Amino acid sequence: MAVDIPTLEERYVDSCRQHGAPPNTEVLSALFKAKVKRNNHEPCSMVVFLDRVKDIDFYPLLDLLMEIDASEIDAVDIFNESSCVLNGEYALSLMRAINQKLRIVDLQDLSLGKDFLRDLSQRGLTCQALNLRSSHFRKLNLIGKFMQMHTLNLDFSTSLTSFREDCFTCMPNLRCLSMCETRVSNLWTTIAALSKLPSLAELRFQNCLCCYDTGPCPVSSGGKANDRTYSVQPQRGPLIEAPSVDGWILGNQNSTAQEAFQEFFLHNNVIMNPEFQNTTEDSSDDSEVDFSTHQQEFGLVELLSNAVDLQSEVPFCTSWTQSEEVSLKDAFSSQSIPFLQDIMLKYVSHHPSPICFEKHYREYMIASLPHLNVLDNLLIKEIERDFASAIFAQYFEYLPYRRNRKENVVDILQMREIKAIHNRIQTPKKKPSCPPGRSQYFYSRSLGAAKVGSSPWPLLHPLSILGNDSGGERSFRPRQFEYHPSNSSLMVFGTLDGDVVVVNHESEKIVSYIPSLGAMNSVLGLCWLKKYPSKLIAGSDNGSLKLYDIQHMSSTVADIYCSAGSATFDEFDQLTSVHVNSTDELFLASGYSKNVALYDINSGRRLQMFTDMHQEHINVVKFANHSPFLFVTSSFDQDVKMWDLRQKPMQPCYTASSSRGNVMACFSPDDHYLLVSAVDNEVKQLLAVDGRLHLNFEIASTGSSQNYTRSYYMNGRDYIISGSCDEQVVRICCTQTGRRLRDVSLEGKGSGTSMFVQSLRGDPFRDFNMSILAAYMRPSSKSEIVKVNLLASSDYAKEYSCNLQSHPSNSMGG
Repeated sequence: MAVDIPTLEERYVDSCRQHGAPPNTEVLSALFKAKVKRNNHEPCSMVVFLDRVKDIDFYPLLDLLMEIDASEIDAVDIFNESSCVLNGEYALSLMRAINQKLRIVDLQDLSLGKDFLRDLSQRGLTCQALNLRSSHFRKLNLIGKFMQMHTLNLDFSTSLTSFREDCFTCMPNLRCLSMCETRVSNLWTTIAALSKLPSLAELRFQNCLCCYDTGPCPVSSGGKANDRTYSVQPQRGPLIEAPSVDGWILGNQNSTAQEAFQEFFLHNNVIMNPEFQNTTEDSSDDSEVDFSTHQQEFGLVELLSNAVDLQSEVPFCTSWTQSEEVSLKDAFSSQSIPFLQDIMLKYVSHHPSPICFEKHYREYMIASLPHLNVLDNLLIKEIERDFASAIFAQYFEYLPYRRNRKENVVDILQMREIKAIHNRIQTPKKKPSCPPGRSQYFYSRSLGAAKVGSSPWPLLHPLSILGNDSGGERSFRPRQFEYHPSNSSLMVFGTLDGDVVVVNHESEKIVSYIPSLGAMNSVLGLCWLKKYPSKLIAGSDNGSLKLYDIQHMSSTVADIYCSAGSATFDEFDQLTSVHVNSTDELFLASGYSKNVALYDINSGRRLQMFTDMHQEHINVVKFANHSPFLFVTSSFDQDVKMWDLRQKPMQPCYTASSSRGNVMACFSPDDHYLLVSAVDNEVKQLLAVDGRLHLNFEIASTGSSQNYTRSYYMNGRDYIISGSCDEQVVRICCTQTGRRLRDVSLEGKGSGTSMFVQSLRGDPFRDFNMSILAAYMRPSSKSEIVKVNLLASSDYAKEYSCNLQSHPSNSMGG
């Protein structure tokens, strides 16, 4: 028989007497209110406010809550409205004591600490609705059991950037999830995490201005619109105007329970106290929880204002151009697209997370989460679902090399072996052939696609290179780097201090070290010789140009520098770029001038200075990979020019123009294409033969004139990787279709750090591998080289060995 409420009250008072604590008046009041509801034959619930409970109240209250399951109380709701003096461990013990009758947990967790969040994440709760608004998660890792939870609110968690791989694995009944005004930005890892929620029906990363819950806005669901002025553009909303979410109620809840939930969510609609947001707890390098305060003082949209042009982005729906409408006309009637546009134009966005500003964000989310019914308070109708699938197919790659379904690596290996056996038993006169429609790279590409598909969180590994000198260990500050053209384990990098360091990037050991000795400033130009693989050219921003032979250089920082293995060339003032031709006879240098210098490597002489090749300075000069005479220059005058040394460069072979200043250009490995990167994500692929446009990758701009973009090839010429100095993301796109395969996001170590892409290179020996030169924007100017392996998962880094079998990439498209 259930324990009645008067008996509970008596036992609570007795427990207080035993523990020498006075009965808490708030607890007695909660029991009295529950008794009134029971006497009125109403569903009986009890509300406990943690901020009104002190440590001295813990043991009597724990005894009380442990009897709730056997009592006539139907449900217990936990609230925390202000600064909580109760120990975080005590708070969790109270919640877990309630067990199956725990209904709502509404926490302002700012005062409960990182240990509380970590324990909550790892062990879970039995509640039905959990509010962790303004929490300090950096990487969400809710791996504990939340088996009964149907609603989760993480709004205004302005430290939250991403999700751990196992997040959301124990939430089978979660239907409603809100993450407005977080820092989540990566479509791919977000979808990989959300796809583990089988019951997810309502999701939002921003909310409609007229809505306070995750349910559909009346405008999108066919209701009458009110008279307010609507805009498709996310509005800058102050952080204090947090929406309540009183509509997060499942259909099978009774009316009294609905009122309780509504009361719970209305508690969220309070003004946040900036003083309360600041905490005296020290920040740490904890990778999952961030208690720093620098992001809490402003709305997130304001923090992003330098990186995102809010006036030019259209995040809620595709900004349909005429060409895009024509390309989809076979899939949709002439009435379809205007219908969808009309819905979007009646929408007012509030508190958007950065992910909302990704191009085709809404279509990507809808196509990737087929069971989702409501996104950002907009009802998803079948016509929009079909349109989203078409947009996804046109602008995104589900898997590399146009694979449409995930395959098992073991199955692919078995098919390859069966095919090999079949070829061996063929008669000698019959030449082995590939299956119809399959290239010789079919199985290697299938293996790559399968591994990429199974690793949504790629392995990111910062190189740890330390040198020993007379003062002990010293770290380096890389400014430029290049893979070795023939040795898969070697890489050279130049530093901001003028050092040149050759390393084995697999073992992370220094192979050769060349100190600056005052001769060089920041090393901006590096290029290996191909026929003489121990030699390289290095140039610094003070104009110094040297040829080094690493066979004559020490591997120890403390050793005295030997000049026997080096040669010096005439200086080139304000140098930014050097490049050696395919025969190792000549190299070019460019910099903050309109001129390019040509040097003879054998004699060490400067042969010629080509003047006034552009109207503004030439940032990068590159020789072709197979022709020793052809080279390209890219300039901030918005032009890219192809030149031929055989014509004594007076006039370019052709000129191709961008709409912004060109940061760099490079040839594809086979010299078939020219990849041109201009300021603020203007990336194009040209035909190298005549400069005609082959492909515009249509990467969204940020609106920043200082967002310098660099792009290189990966997997031969199959994919490009592109990153910019105002952004912490590297984008990977197919060179034949322009479709986006994936974004790789950089995240700083510890709290208060922010990173950006300074340079990057595709690994010439390993498919789906690259390295990124990443720099910290704050709190220091530290930089590091980060190796990225798209074939391995970040959560299994300990099992990953860098000693992978390597081979030159022969991929040449499709």
